[in-house]
Amino acid sequence: MKPLRYVCFLLLAQASIAAAPPNILFMLSDDQAWSGLSCQMHPEMPDSKSSIVQTPNIARLAEQGMRFSAAYAPAPVCSPTRISLQTGRNPAALAWTKAAPAEMGHRLIEGDNRKSIRDDEVTIGQMLKSAGYGTAHYGKWHLSGGGPAAHGYDESDGDTGNQDAAPHLPPNPVDIFGMGTRAVEFMKKSQAARKPFFIQMSYNALHYPENATPALIEKYRKLAGGRDDKEVGRAAIAEDLDRGVGELLAKLDAMGLSKNTIVIYMSDNGGSNRRTLNGGKGDVWEGGIRVPLIIRGPGIAAGSWCHQRVVGYDFFPTFCRWAGVKSPLPKQLEGGDITHLLIGSSDPVKRPREPLVFHFPHYQGDSPHSAILSGHMKLIHFYETGENQLFDLQADIGETKNLASKQPELTAKLSKQLADYLSEVRAEMPKPNPNYDPSKEPARKGGGKGGKKGGKKP
Repeated sequence: MKPLRYVCFLLLAQASIAAAPPNILFMLSDDQAWSGLSCQMHPEMPDSKSSIVQTPNIARLAEQGMRFSAAYAPAPVCSPTRISLQTGRNPAALAWTKAAPAEMGHRLIEGDNRKSIRDDEVTIGQMLKSAGYGTAHYGKWHLSGGGPAAHGYDESDGDTGNQDAAPHLPPNPVDIFGMGTRAVEFMKKSQAARKPFFIQMSYNALHYPENATPALIEKYRKLAGGRDDKEVGRAAIAEDLDRGVGELLAKLDAMGLSKNTIVIYMSDNGGSNRRTLNGGKGDVWEGGIRVPLIIRGPGIAAGSWCHQRVVGYDFFPTFCRWAGVKSPLPKQLEGGDITHLLIGSSDPVKRPREPLVFHFPHYQGDSPHSAILSGHMKLIHFYETGENQLFDLQADIGETKNLASKQPELTAKLSKQLADYLSEVRAEMPKPNPNYDPSKEPARKGGGKGGKKGGKKP
């Protein structure tokens, strides 16, 4: 039985949403690590924030809302996460699990991978538009299919990808501030029309770090202690992004919209987490999939934390709940409504299945592999060797202690659940390469096999 206080908060939140559907401002950064901000992503882990990057505006947003210590991107790379956010489904079920071209010449042939959203796929833009929302998508689309305008968005920057950010130099690095200007104009139109809005800000940063403001590059060259130019540039462009976020939120305040706007800040996949998490972009170690997530809005306590596991495709049913969508949700949704977490509940999110699966049958950060998370346990399966590795994330967030040999029954159980899910959704799988020549295996972009790569090693 729920405590009376929880029930009252829930009823008040539901009544508020029913009376005035909130605006939704979803800000999605690119390749930003879980520990890539100047605010901690776990209250008891000082290393869950950057040692050099300064993001005061995003830190202020965190103080005003709720931080999620166990938030996951649906995939360790960009476009699979983006299609998952649009459709509320796991990238494995969508047969879209990689963004970069397949690597050739390895022991395994990578699983097939599509590159375009289909016309029959129902997007969150279409769902919210059906509920009377004005819908806009600015920045990186990266899903082809005719761009956002063909998939439920009233305004957008078109069928864009990474390359569209490259020409934008200071004072508008990777179009951070241009995107903000267009978003503000859309807010004004929506306000004049008395329509709630849904705006997805798909920032290109941290791509093209060489485009960062020169003064910031010099600042971080001094702070970075001998780190390479790319890392210096990424720190600098993260601060550029922070300023863009701050300016957009200031405009929201000035227009009197903050009180009825839910603001979400998240990264599309992980990045380098050398001090905290193993792995990074292109693999399903925690470094590749655990991401910063902050949510601020009416009814959300300032300075609050949530430690329940959430994943990007939870936003589809959550946004629909906030918007009061009346039409039936797509039957194949895999996410769960997280609204109860935002008013202080510690109950897990209810999804069609409890475990989360991350499928990456490709070579990039590691050899082809998949992971399943159930409770606080995580199993990673490597397809080249057939090896399973098991970790207790509650005790070992850095995935340094492989428990597979100590807990064989749990390892076998999770391995079967992982295989059963991938079979059920007809996920694309890696296959043996009949022409494999070990003497000609190409150098890998991301590292070695079975997790033996840069960062912490099990």
